Amino acid sequence: MRTLGSTLLLAIGVALGAVSCRSEAPPEGSAPPASASAKGVSARVRILEAPAEGAVEPLVRDAMAAAKASPEGSSGAFLVYVGATWCEPCRRFHDAAERGELDTTFPGMILLEFDLDRDRERLASARYTSKYIPLFAIPTRDGAASGKQVEGGIKGDGAVGFIVPRLKALLAAGS
Repeated sequence: MRTLGSTLLLAIGVALGAVSCRSEAPPEGSAPPASASAKGVSARVRILEAPAEGAVEPLVRDAMAAAKASPEGSSGAFLVYVGATWCEPCRRFHDAAERGELDTTFPGMILLEFDLDRDRERLASARYTSKYIPLFAIPTRDGAASGKQVEGGIKGDGAVGFIVPRLKALLAAGS
């Protein structure tokens, strides 16, 4: 029979094991993740969580400047990304980006992520509005919405496949 103390120690051990599995650096002597090395990708898609407070325009403007000045540089597009935790297409796209599945298609792309439920009012004041989410928008130099955007998705396994060509078209039109 387990005591509360042994159950707690077991839970801590499992948690520490989970944390160590999420380590940024691969174990010494192992190959880099397949998503980056096998595909020859030099720049990953990065999702930056927007701060919970502050006006959107200066946040976007500062994030764009920081991306350009970072050691990795901004080798790809910079977009404002609006999603929500309850939005299935948003979650599927976000997860695919985090797994590195979009690195080859959008090398170096940076997404400044806002949560629709938390940020709706301040996004609207910067003209980042849409009828559907996810929303991907090209910002102006001052951080406001340019009006160049794509929105919406589909549920299920085809969600990312539905978003990718529309996002490619947005980026092609915005450049």
